[in-house]
Amino acid sequence: MIYAPMRIFLTGATGYIGGAVLDALVKAGHVVTALVRDKEKARRVAKRGGHPVVGNLGEPESFRSAADAQDGYVLAAFDQQSNRGPQIDRAAIDTILASARRPRTAPVSAAAKRFVIYTSGTWVLGQSPDPSNEDAPVNPTPIAAWRPAHEALILAAASDQLRTVVVRPGNVYGSGRGMISDLLKMASNGLVRVVGDGNNHWPLIYDRDLADLYAKLAANPSASGVYHANDEGDERVNDLIAAIKPHVSLRPDVRYVPLDEARSKLGPAADAMALDQVIRSPRARALGWTPTLHSVAGNAARLLEEWRSANA
Repeated sequence: MIYAPMRIFLTGATGYIGGAVLDALVKAGHVVTALVRDKEKARRVAKRGGHPVVGNLGEPESFRSAADAQDGYVLAAFDQQSNRGPQIDRAAIDTILASARRPRTAPVSAAAKRFVIYTSGTWVLGQSPDPSNEDAPVNPTPIAAWRPAHEALILAAASDQLRTVVVRPGNVYGSGRGMISDLLKMASNGLVRVVGDGNNHWPLIYDRDLADLYAKLAANPSASGVYHANDEGDERVNDLIAAIKPHVSLRPDVRYVPLDEARSKLGPAADAMALDQVIRSPRARALGWTPTLHSVAGNAARLLEEWRSANA
């Protein structure tokens, strides 16, 4: 049985993943309280149907009282502007889990468990050239080395009164943002730089399809544990570039940057970009979730127009 509408507390509502999740949850009829940093972002969230609370992810007291009254929680924020990102993420987890364990007023249903959905990513799996399901062991690339411990905190918090979920999206694309948009921008400018030889697979997921999974996880009272979110197109970076080339005005040059050279410029992000990952999402698909876009290469023209519109 599905209990809806629910009161859901969302972090990252003006970010890439969180913005799409906000739209999906509002569309599903839920009452979404969204943590935002300032009044301008509050206005943007309110316009999209959310209920903004001005605060700071790194200052738990700024949102603790708002979090206490909720039926569910979606953590989709990460502070990329600070070198304290992992520490801020841990503090947010601790605060949200404490709120989720406190008694709530006027629950939607006495039978409905509270839930916490935490956003991780497939980079925690490291090199995965063979198909990897949700039960694959973690072997994080350096930029995600801290994430498995945070996943474990979320999963260990599950109880008779609380269900906990970890979502591992592939590389998110759509809405003119993400790594695919970086490729589109470089191709439009005439030079594409690729870390490594480009024969590595990127797991990919359209932002609105990813948001649909969050909505399904929130609404399904039996959903718990780890869920991968990937379109399973198994596309190589070279495949993506080849598909984009015919749709830009000048055929771009492609420069393959050795990993060591890329590390000197990009740091640990270079290793993440060079990962070869073939990811499967059987648990997500068992919920009835099916991505609407199954291929970046097959939708290159559409995505290029989407990128141009978003960056006009």
